[in-house]
Amino acid sequence: GEKNSGFDVLYHNMKHGQISTKELADFVRERTFAPVWDVFKTSTEKLANCHLDLVRKLQELIKEVQKYGEEQTKEEVAGTLEAVQTIQSITQALQKSKENYNAKCVEQERLKKEGATQREIEKAAVKSKKATDTYKLYVEKYALAKADFEQKMTETAQKFQDIEETHLIHIKEIIESLSNAIKEIHLQIGQVHEEFINNMANTTVESLIQKFAESKGTGKERP
Repeated sequence: GEKNSGFDVLYHNMKHGQISTKELADFVRERTFAPVWDVFKTSTEKLANCHLDLVRKLQELIKEVQKYGEEQTKEEVAGTLEAVQTIQSITQALQKSKENYNAKCVEQERLKKEGATQREIEKAAVKSKKATDTYKLYVEKYALAKADFEQKMTETAQKFQDIEETHLIHIKEIIESLSNAIKEIHLQIGQVHEEFINNMANTTVESLIQKFAESKGTGKERP
C-alpha cells in the first residue's frame, strides 16, 4: 500500500497467533456452528417438551378417569354396591330360614313318632308352617335380589369396560402424537446435519485466507 505497512500487518498477525486463532475459532463458532447449535438446542427442547406434554396429558387423563370414576361411584357403582350388600344379606337370611325350616319339620315328625300330645303336635305344626312361610318369603326375595344384582353387575361391568376403552384410546393418541413429534425432530436434525456438512465442505482454506485478506488487507498495490 501507500504506507508500506503490509509487512507490519503480517508480522503482528504472526506475533499474535493465539489471538488470530481465537478470532478464527470465534468466527467459525459464531458463523458456522451457532446456527447448528441453535437448531440442536431447539430440537432437544422440542423433544423434551414432547415428553413433558406426554406426562401432562397422562396426568390430565388420570384426573379425568378418577373424576369420572368418582361420578360413577355416586351413581352407577353405588347402586351396584347396594345390590351386592342386599343379596349378601338375603343369602344369609335365606340360609338361616332354611335351617330353621328343616329343624321345625324334623321336630314335628319327631313328636308324631314319639306319640306326643295333640296340643304339642299342633304347636309344632304352627311353628313349622311359620318357618315354611318365612323360608318361601326369603326364596322369593333372593330371586328378586339375584335378578337385580345380575342386572346392575352387567351394567357396571359395561361401564368399566367403556372407561377402559376410552382410557386406552387416549393413551394411543398421545403415544402416536409423541411418535410423530420425535419423527419430525429427527428429520430436522438430519437437515441440520446435512447443512452442516455442506457448510464445512464449502469452507476451504483458500476461502478463509481470502476473507482474512479482504478484512485485514491494506491495499492491492505492491509496496
